Amino acid sequence: MVRDTLVCLLAGGAGERLYPLTRDRAKPAVPFGGNYRIIDITLSNCLNSNLRRIFVITQYKSLSLNRHMREGWSMLPSELGEFVQVLPPMQRVSESWYRGTADAIYQNLYSIGSEPCNYTLILSGDHVYKMDYQRMLRQHLDSAAEATIGVIEFDLAEATRFGVVELDNQSRIIGWQEKPQDPKPSPHNGEKCMVSMGIYCFNRELLLRAVSEDAENAESSHDFGRDIIPRLIEKHRIYAYNFVDENRKEALYWRDIGTIEAYYEANMDLISVNPVFNLYDAHWPIRTYQRQYPPAKFVFAEEGRRMGIAVDSMVSMGSIISGGRVTRCILSPDVRVNSYTDVESSIILSHVNVGRYSRIRRAIIDRHIDIPEHTEIGYNLEEDRKKYHVTEGGIVVVVPEQRMFEEPD
Repeated sequence: MVRDTLVCLLAGGAGERLYPLTRDRAKPAVPFGGNYRIIDITLSNCLNSNLRRIFVITQYKSLSLNRHMREGWSMLPSELGEFVQVLPPMQRVSESWYRGTADAIYQNLYSIGSEPCNYTLILSGDHVYKMDYQRMLRQHLDSAAEATIGVIEFDLAEATRFGVVELDNQSRIIGWQEKPQDPKPSPHNGEKCMVSMGIYCFNRELLLRAVSEDAENAESSHDFGRDIIPRLIEKHRIYAYNFVDENRKEALYWRDIGTIEAYYEANMDLISVNPVFNLYDAHWPIRTYQRQYPPAKFVFAEEGRRMGIAVDSMVSMGSIISGGRVTRCILSPDVRVNSYTDVESSIILSHVNVGRYSRIRRAIIDRHIDIPEHTEIGYNLEEDRKKYHVTEGGIVVVVPEQRMFEEPD
């Protein structure tokens, strides 16, 4: 079954709501959890599901994403028919960039059609969750579905950001609302509804026919949720697959970390004593590419000198806490926190140097930034707004000045 399935991972979105972290990189390439990129979560799901034929469809600001894919995900043996291959926009059938998710598939029909398979699994590269896609494939086959959509129960108040599905008692989709202002509640719970996770399993022939017909429709927005799925449910066997969480916690975990606040909260969860999303799960490992750095180091514990310390934090390799204090933070590789400095409730990305006597709290510091001595961030938001990006929730995002070149992550 898995050998008969081709994965198309959509990783080309601009990620506008995650700005300014997406100013210089694609959303799936944004770091997550210290060592990882967001796209690593979905790719790891594929490998853990034994799916090893994967096209990664890129578009906007994909340089760092392409580099990450080349360095970390080119390990599958092509002689066995296995691959993780990046498909950049080629304008083979159109002079435009991708106009929507369905158009991204349509413009890559040449590559998709060249791979022998009966089933195509379409995934998003910017969600955080653990899922065994084989379970969904089995249901797809057992129900004789022509397409199957992954769904999860969601609070009605938050469902306006998603496609809301209506099901019969056999889990067949009989109604669809795309990002409705007034979502239809579940018949079993008036405060909940079933929403699409953006995970689609198609019989290949139906997929090719559907996106080709959609491409000819001048009135279409060329999107699966807005156009393809609503049209298919009228004439085809389209079923829902209820999300089974491999995270093995009481609450189901699936996050679209599409805003700075959502990104910040998802990272902060990782450093709690009992995080909802477990990175330390040997049953379901998350894979990534890691450059070679020495171990993390904490120095200056001698008499009369402030000790370098990190508590309730994740500190990646190559980082040095040199007489500073780090509390409830995530430090990516190669971060230096210098003496008499306090960093609290913050996310520090790679290659950052925090100067002496600085104070930072509730901040996200992007890569390759040198914080001068005596800098304060997060203590006076009015002053911060003059120099940095500050969200409505008071999270300060510091990004480097735009350059004519890109430094490696």
